[in-house]
Amino acid sequence: MRTTATAPESASDEEMSEPIRVLHFADVHLGAENYGPADPERGVSGRVGDSLRRMDEMIDFARDSDVDLVIFAGGAFHSRSPNSTYQREFAGRVLALSRLAPTVMLIGHLDSPPHSGRASTLEIYQTLRVPNIWVAQDYQARLITTKRGEAVVGAAPFLSRGRLLADVAKRGLSPDEQTAAAARIIAERLQALAAQADELAADDTPRLLCGHFSVGGAEFSSEQEAMLGQDVPVALASLADARWDYVALGHRHRHQALSAAAPPVVYSGGLERIGFAQANEAKGFCWVEVARGAADLRFVELPARKLLALRVDCRDADNPTAAVLAELKRHELEGVVLRLEIRLTPESEAQLKDKVIQTELRRAGVFHTAAISKDVERPVRTRLGVNPEGLTELELLERYFDARAVDAGRREALLRLAREIVAGE
Repeated sequence: MRTTATAPESASDEEMSEPIRVLHFADVHLGAENYGPADPERGVSGRVGDSLRRMDEMIDFARDSDVDLVIFAGGAFHSRSPNSTYQREFAGRVLALSRLAPTVMLIGHLDSPPHSGRASTLEIYQTLRVPNIWVAQDYQARLITTKRGEAVVGAAPFLSRGRLLADVAKRGLSPDEQTAAAARIIAERLQALAAQADELAADDTPRLLCGHFSVGGAEFSSEQEAMLGQDVPVALASLADARWDYVALGHRHRHQALSAAAPPVVYSGGLERIGFAQANEAKGFCWVEVARGAADLRFVELPARKLLALRVDCRDADNPTAAVLAELKRHELEGVVLRLEIRLTPESEAQLKDKVIQTELRRAGVFHTAAISKDVERPVRTRLGVNPEGLTELELLERYFDARAVDAGRREALLRLAREIVAGE
């Protein structure tokens, strides 16, 4: 996907400096071990290995494309206490990026410590003064020199509601009122950040804002609902400020451009699929060529691990094992994480040969079988406070359709015909 946004009153081509090449990525969530076998070479889950390969592929692209500026919009690890192996693997790749170009690292939701006195998972880079890396832990703008010129970057890291409301009298405020107060504080800080960028930038200096928060109206993967339920939503109007040329966001795992006009407001999304809710989502990073008043955006998709959920209905199958095998052969299963659900009756369950199915999955090269579940239809005697003998013919027919899970449209059509037959007797 490529999107070009230009400000209505941008400078002429002759006046504009050469665009700065920006790599924007976020939400690596290293340490998400869902659905994968152990990787004996690295000593981690194979799914962690997937995330590391996606980072390596991204770094290769940045190197080959001569990157000028790297913006990591937060979301390094899948927990606030990553183990030392994850930290080592992530650090090696961050150092590789910093040797290519100045690198801005934003503190994200899970990068921030649970207690104010503890260090964040990214703070070590700042403590060691690693060259070419800026760990942004508070709202601040900086002028950064790249090989194609200067750029101003405004950083808006994740701030918890408690931290945002630290100086606010919260007594008597409802949760909704506290959320509204925190949202106003973020809006005020974003305004101040844009003003700070104005002071730092020359007329032709491109300006980028990077943030880690939820924007009202943005879509998210369903597995994020619980995690993001207490977020302070930021209004899109606070970000779509013409003083910025590009707004790089992290926190939502789905890639999406929230504003096609200038400036583009964009979630890069994650690099790798974490759960089946993301099975149909493209994963990758953003490559942006930014000049004052213009941004040319390209989403670069990475070969993320395929997650496939199959459902096979064998309730009426004479040979349920053969029916499952036939469905499996309709799909490319090499390297796939598979979740298989088989609908059965008690009779067909007895005929199903589990070992035959598992042998076929191994032969097909399935990377990992997340689950093989059986949904067995059991006869249920409906309790209505009366014996079945006390039900009418139509009521008995309705119970039969319920037990057989007949499609709603077909159910109503059959009941309508039944009523006509009963009425005609």
